[in-house]
Amino acid sequence: MGLISKVVTTVAVALVAAIALTVAPPAEAAQKQVRKKASSAQKAAKAAPKQRRGSKRVARVVPERPSYGQLAGLRKTDDALDLKSSVALVMDQDTNEVLVAKNSDAVLPIASITKLMTAVVVTEAQLPLDETLTISQEDVDTEKGSRSRLRVGTQLTREEMLHLALMSSENRAAHALGRQYPGGLDAFVSAMNAKARLLGMSDTHYVEPTGLSSRNQSSAKDLATLVKAAYEHQIIRELSTSPEYSVAVGKRELQFRTTNALVRNPTWEIGLQKTGYISEAGRCLVMQAKMAGRQLIMVFLDSAGKYSRLGDAERVRRWVNDLGHVAPATTSSSAAALIKPTT
Repeated sequence: MGLISKVVTTVAVALVAAIALTVAPPAEAAQKQVRKKASSAQKAAKAAPKQRRGSKRVARVVPERPSYGQLAGLRKTDDALDLKSSVALVMDQDTNEVLVAKNSDAVLPIASITKLMTAVVVTEAQLPLDETLTISQEDVDTEKGSRSRLRVGTQLTREEMLHLALMSSENRAAHALGRQYPGGLDAFVSAMNAKARLLGMSDTHYVEPTGLSSRNQSSAKDLATLVKAAYEHQIIRELSTSPEYSVAVGKRELQFRTTNALVRNPTWEIGLQKTGYISEAGRCLVMQAKMAGRQLIMVFLDSAGKYSRLGDAERVRRWVNDLGHVAPATTSSSAAALIKPTT
């Protein structure tokens, strides 16, 4: 019995060992698989935030909205001077002789060129220039969401507001000028349109005083008329061609600069200027300048590049100066009818 008992015990131990040898590897393998999965999950969890952080560093390119001129095909119009603006007009201020005309009848949004009419209406109303005006919440841009350094509550004189509107294209200043006109903003816009009709600007319509709305529209021919009328006012000539200006806002001194780099260029003799831009209008510029002994009015609308409107002005100046005397007008127009998209 003792011998049999020892044999049974030995066999039992051997069986247990054999079972352990066959079972253990799969168990360890399973544990390793679990650990591997856990490790992979941890790595994935760590990688995810890095991927998100990395995605923030990728610049998101938002294509610029096409301008009305672009949608109408005006940018395909060729001209002798290879101008980059869809619309151009250059005329002699004294004789009204047209030197350059490119799609000059096209009616387009005019952006902040609007502020030139704003200045004319304010000036001709003979309102006190030393009267203090206050920027209010109503002057904050809800059309395009543009920024301004003039905070709500800022107080400046009417002349200071006019200066910033013309030189730096300050939207809140321009809106405040219209809002604080006798009768309010509606009366001011009515006065803008009445002045346009009086000047014979039949292609022109205004809905507000800043130019942020694409419904402010005109043609190059009309804008040349406006430049000529605005030039009659010394204050508009002086303020629009000021290179820089500072205003005291509370305890702060704010420095503003012109939006037109040509004003600071000593080779130019600019008597009046205004720039403009919204996506619907493209880059715009109107100027009165002396060259080759003549006083010329220049209008450039719907220029595609940031500096191309200034480049177009330089092209015209070189052309005029190289000629010494001005040749007959160079003209071009688009065969396609202008389509004004609804707003």
